Amino acid sequence: MDWGYWVSGGLSGVVIGFSLALIGGGGSILAVPLMMYVVGAPAPHIAIGTSALAVAANAATGLWNHARKGNVIWSSGLLFAGAGVVGAFLGSTGGKAFDGQKLLFLFAILMIVVGVLMLRRKGDGGSRPGALTKANAPKVGATGIGAGLASGFFGIGGGFLIVPGLIASTRMAMLKAVGTSLVGVTAFGLTTALNYARDGLVDWALAALFVAGGFIGSLLGTRAAAHLSSKGQLTKAFSGVIFVIAAYMLYRSGSEAF
Repeated sequence: MDWGYWVSGGLSGVVIGFSLALIGGGGSILAVPLMMYVVGAPAPHIAIGTSALAVAANAATGLWNHARKGNVIWSSGLLFAGAGVVGAFLGSTGGKAFDGQKLLFLFAILMIVVGVLMLRRKGDGGSRPGALTKANAPKVGATGIGAGLASGFFGIGGGFLIVPGLIASTRMAMLKAVGTSLVGVTAFGLTTALNYARDGLVDWALAALFVAGGFIGSLLGTRAAAHLSSKGQLTKAFSGVIFVIAAYMLYRSGSEAF
């Protein structure tokens, strides 16, 4: 048994859980590069499929916590997720057929976009209840499909897309959007993981270890966040880490793909 593989997998899970607890949406963007370049997943598609399962499991835990606090608007979240599952299935099917190294190259570009969006994130969203209506239902569904496509293609949770999508389509407040987005993150991640699993592209044991590490990391991150005064500075620092890792991925995957 390669102990380095399993230890690095558990520690990588801790890093993801820790970062999510500190800065929220965007933290799981590191799952794929950690699985690929730290754990040493044997192929890009296995890294993507396995990380999708781990992200879905962690999102389900977060969803349960937010639901207990009343931060989930189920009507909007279920339509968004239901429409997005179709997009996630199509996106993940396309991702499996795409060259692995070129997919990582595009993923690195996406990481840069996420980092920029995190730096630009401001405000508290809308102020309306955010419930589903006949007027906003088409927009909620269309936005869900788009977010699902991106989530499935890259094997990400997509929270950084879902939160602004929910705010734009329903004008719900930021806290409600964060809680409600986890319905979509869970559904998209699970759809992508199952699609990849059909072709044997999920390492189930590693995913379980990643989730366990993420649980420990979230506990540590939550405790650390209570002692850190400026989440704005944390977000800037984390975005810097994303840019550095993205640059490394562009170099590695670009040199192999092109």
